[in-house]
Amino acid sequence: MNTHQTTSLLIGLAAIVLLARLFGMLAQRLGQPAVIGEVLAGITLGPTLFDGAVSDALFPVDTRPLLSALAAVGIAVFMFIVGLEVDGALLRGNGSLATTVSFSSILVPFGLGMLLALYLADDYGTDDKTAFMLFMGIAMAITAFPVLARILTDRKMTHTTLGAMAIACAAIGDVLAWILLAAVVAVSGSAGADQWRMLLAVPYLLGMLFVLRPLLHRYADRRTERLRLTPTVFACVLAGLLLSAAATEWVGLHYIFGAFLFGAVLPRTGTERLRTQVHDRLGQMTGTLLLPVFFLVSGLQVDLSKLDMSGLGALVLILLVAVGGKFIGAFAAARLNRMPTRQSAALATLMNTRGLTELIVLNVGLQLGFLDQDLYSLMVVMAVITTAMTGPLLNWIIGRPKTGDVEATPYVPGSTSEAETVRTAA
Repeated sequence: MNTHQTTSLLIGLAAIVLLARLFGMLAQRLGQPAVIGEVLAGITLGPTLFDGAVSDALFPVDTRPLLSALAAVGIAVFMFIVGLEVDGALLRGNGSLATTVSFSSILVPFGLGMLLALYLADDYGTDDKTAFMLFMGIAMAITAFPVLARILTDRKMTHTTLGAMAIACAAIGDVLAWILLAAVVAVSGSAGADQWRMLLAVPYLLGMLFVLRPLLHRYADRRTERLRLTPTVFACVLAGLLLSAAATEWVGLHYIFGAFLFGAVLPRTGTERLRTQVHDRLGQMTGTLLLPVFFLVSGLQVDLSKLDMSGLGALVLILLVAVGGKFIGAFAAARLNRMPTRQSAALATLMNTRGLTELIVLNVGLQLGFLDQDLYSLMVVMAVITTAMTGPLLNWIIGRPKTGDVEATPYVPGSTSEAETVRTAA
């Protein structure tokens, strides 16, 4: 790096941090998650406005690979944190209903997304039609577990019956979506000439689950009283997530899977304080600097300046399939399990939250050639709209959040009246 690149990079990073914070605060003032404002900040700096003049001035072409590298590190850390937060204990007492809703809210939009891909193939399709259809199905089926958890926290619903159910469903849905995406990446031949490496993904997964995970549990059990986040432990955690991410990238999967998996295999029992400390240490830096860089890199690839009536028509169809598929799948499954109508509608609304997770998936699709630039832009708009609509729809269905909170209890069909359940959830 020369002096010009270093200066441009540092000034650009400062602008990213301040703009992301400003837009995030504005979004929160409007009752939206901060991620909505941060994504819009990235789009604002991109070519959509002023023909890219702002982005060209702040982020010269020779610094953009450096920003992409920082964004990759940020996403790896973020996916590790997502894996860290996925907890099987969420399913206790709710397993059957959560599993049913999760599968239904994945399969229905997945199928509709594939049908939509057939319709859009002539205008937006890629050379690999099968991969394009499968990827569009996955993109429609995503629920953003971290953003949903933040919405529930802001509304004081984390410990309500509805909140516990939504988190459980989103956690299962996230895992299913990542498995599907990994499968699409594997069958699409994205690893190129080194496709044979994909065979190593199976022993790697087995090693993480049945070798590393038990070893980490034994280590945690022996040091329960002395286990704390020392610099050495923190360094080992960082090295582990980076090496796991590098391993899945090398075998032909995306690095996000390795980072997610390493977070998921870390011990849960007896390590609550340690995991909270790791989350806080990594989360603050990632959320303040690295993720805003990712939003910028994503925004630089969104160009809505040439959107015409054809593009608007495609956007409407994408929104109908994304919102309708998720809502119908989750609502129908909840009602079949005798969940009250309003609570089922609220759960289906929460499952429509896509946010940052959708952006990660879309960037994978763009990098691997599953999406072209125009369709990528439309899908980013869909991710923003479906996340932004969650709060207002919940206000309409179950009312605005109230002060106070209640402990979560497993939902048992027929155990409470609809009015009682909705009052608790609100």
